[in-house]
Amino acid sequence: MPRFRLQPRSAALLFLLSSLVVGAMPRAGAAAQLHVGGATISITPDRPVALAGQMHTRISQAVESPVTASVVALESREGDRAVEQAVMVACDLVSIRNGLLEEVRAAVTSLTPDLKPEKIFLSATHTHTAPVVEEGLYELPEAGIMRPNEYRKFLVQQIAEGIRQAWQSRKPGSVGWGLGHAVVAQNRLAVYADGRAQMYGPTAKADFLRFEGYEDHGVDVLFFWNSEGDLIATCVNLACPAQEVEGRSAVNADFWHSVRETLRARHGKDLAVLAWTGAAGDQSPHLMYRKEAEERMRKLRNLDRLDEIARRIVAAWDEAYEGAKQEPHADAVFKHQVQTLNLPVRLVTQEEALAAENQVATLKSDPKAQRRMQWQQKVVDRFKTQKPDDVLPTEVHVLRLGDVVIATNQFELFTDYGVQMKARSPALQTFVIQLAGPGTYLPTARGVTGGAYGAVIQSNTVGPDGGQALVDGTLELINGLWTPSETR
Repeated sequence: MPRFRLQPRSAALLFLLSSLVVGAMPRAGAAAQLHVGGATISITPDRPVALAGQMHTRISQAVESPVTASVVALESREGDRAVEQAVMVACDLVSIRNGLLEEVRAAVTSLTPDLKPEKIFLSATHTHTAPVVEEGLYELPEAGIMRPNEYRKFLVQQIAEGIRQAWQSRKPGSVGWGLGHAVVAQNRLAVYADGRAQMYGPTAKADFLRFEGYEDHGVDVLFFWNSEGDLIATCVNLACPAQEVEGRSAVNADFWHSVRETLRARHGKDLAVLAWTGAAGDQSPHLMYRKEAEERMRKLRNLDRLDEIARRIVAAWDEAYEGAKQEPHADAVFKHQVQTLNLPVRLVTQEEALAAENQVATLKSDPKAQRRMQWQQKVVDRFKTQKPDDVLPTEVHVLRLGDVVIATNQFELFTDYGVQMKARSPALQTFVIQLAGPGTYLPTARGVTGGAYGAVIQSNTVGPDGGQALVDGTLELINGLWTPSETR
């Protein structure tokens, strides 16, 4: 397959590809033995904490399910020579806040000097019932809680320790891949007759027309076995955030906890289960229509909503496993590139800045509105300093394992972009992982037109032009992992 060449669609889509490619790349077709290690470590606080994900302050009253960081460490070796590396960490967090990845990499350096820190990436499940990791976002009590900075130090130490455990446990193993299906994601943007879109908008209204975008019900799964054939880790890629119980005041890993518990009951308590959120910036597990029928069936099954969602994901996992276990690969081609894409930012209009300034004036006197006030203030600040050629540097990882590829991005990426990547990729399966960074929504052009939360300027650093640049740049990198003679 010929390598894809980026064709910029407009001057706004021009961006720079600043290479950070690290480590030696294996020769095309070279057979190198895959080494695999896995680990799971708790990132659950031992005291009450502020919870992330809502505009108002919530302090945890309990731990309903533990939050964890799950790790898979990969290395390909030719004899005693390391050829390629990757460490993938999935965290029960709302996002990977600015600076967190760099802090983890710095902490890991002294623990595992033979691991290139730039080969590590973190991603978040987007549970809205995980601790806040950044000071100043909410008005918090002076005492009686674990402060965000204190929790952040604990978090970095725990993630680094989980990476150390996974890296030091790596042994010869094999990988397999499969595909299942689960109806979990619901496009959460209702569109009405006047063209307006609304997040969680009512669908029983006479002027309801449709949902704004697509839903991806595919579940891409990776499986890793040791040399004895025991399953030691699995990565589950679902295009839906983990936010079914997002409004609670308790630490909770959401539906992924039930998924992990079910799989570990079958395959051993030490199974590392990485939950990867696919492109899902416009998705949610919340029901948007047919609610009464769905709830009736759930109750007849005697399941709560989290267990119902987990049941569907595990069924999809089983579908994938039935195929993948027939084709384990110990010498799969393994390539890993890390690059920075400089994406054009979405510029704030004068009208948007004025509207945000008015909101700040209204909200600033209310301590309970601190988060909402900051959300508006950022728009005002951006308008004052922005330049037409401003870009957002964003780190992207692309990994090839045999016939499949993994691609990361930092955003809450609308599903249409993930579908583009999957449809145009040369890989048999393409795993798209969002929130491998601090987030901010990345909407489509039709999302911006609809004007729902997630597509307004307050929610975005990068807009549709940058979204297309991200897709095209990621596919350029993915295509570079295949030689011209290889075909899908």
